[in-house]
Amino acid sequence: MTREVHQRSAIRISAGRCEEIDAWLYLPDDPGPHPTVVMAHGIGGVKAAGLAPFAETFAEGGFAALVFDYRHWGASTGKPRQLLSVRRQLADYRTALAWAHADDRLDSTRIFVWGTSFAGMHIVELAASQPGLAGAIAQCPLVDGLAAVANIPLWRGLRLTAHGLADLIGSALGRAPHYLQVSVPPGHFGVIATEDAMTGLARLDPGDDSWPNDITARSVLDVTMHRPVRRAPHARCPLLMVVAEHDTMAPTRPALRVAAQAPRGELYRSRGGHYDVYAGGLDHENVLRVEMEFLRRHAQV
Repeated sequence: MTREVHQRSAIRISAGRCEEIDAWLYLPDDPGPHPTVVMAHGIGGVKAAGLAPFAETFAEGGFAALVFDYRHWGASTGKPRQLLSVRRQLADYRTALAWAHADDRLDSTRIFVWGTSFAGMHIVELAASQPGLAGAIAQCPLVDGLAAVANIPLWRGLRLTAHGLADLIGSALGRAPHYLQVSVPPGHFGVIATEDAMTGLARLDPGDDSWPNDITARSVLDVTMHRPVRRAPHARCPLLMVVAEHDTMAPTRPALRVAAQAPRGELYRSRGGHYDVYAGGLDHENVLRVEMEFLRRHAQV
């Protein structure tokens, strides 16, 4: 039997230096403290873009869900807007985890991390380095920046790099940020130009201006050298890897390697492509079921 959930509440989490992380907190209707899932999106993503169905399902299953926007994205502070920094995004996860640990409505001994797409980078790193996690879920995850770059045509990689360097140099000279589109149709220039890029954009579009589908060009320079796939043997907690059978965006071989090498790794091969894990996708309901079973098992609910 599922539980009704309270209306979600909006919270602001201090991230230091006058910066704030905007988040939604979902709480089950029954008394706490509740096991908790700390959640964030992938490249160019915001919490309003398709994360609510996951958070609502977790809350109906007895878990609190803390869903946040990274700094520079969505309703969180930070300039320039739409800047991707692996270091800062990982720090935002840690800030959200610290907030969850300190809130007496949440069970600090049963806190999980969850991330989708590019956030797989952060989830694998947290599984290897963050003490006290009850578990981690990486969904259609990117876990190897070098493999991602090798997965795209050379001409596009070189052009992205050129735009990134121009933006980086421009920022040092005080110029306005230079932006690239994130999702574009095949044959067009942007960060993601896979066959299903526009389908995914439409599936996740929140229908407002919180998700502009662009990113500072210098952000692409921060991807290549991050390879948390190498951290898999050091994962401290149970780690569920949800890897799509036909993912053309996030290379699957490194993700499968993480599942195999993590000491407590688990694997679910979802049907379809990168975006079929989301609401309206081919395997969304099965993904929800598998993730919910993982959470219950490791939270002992």
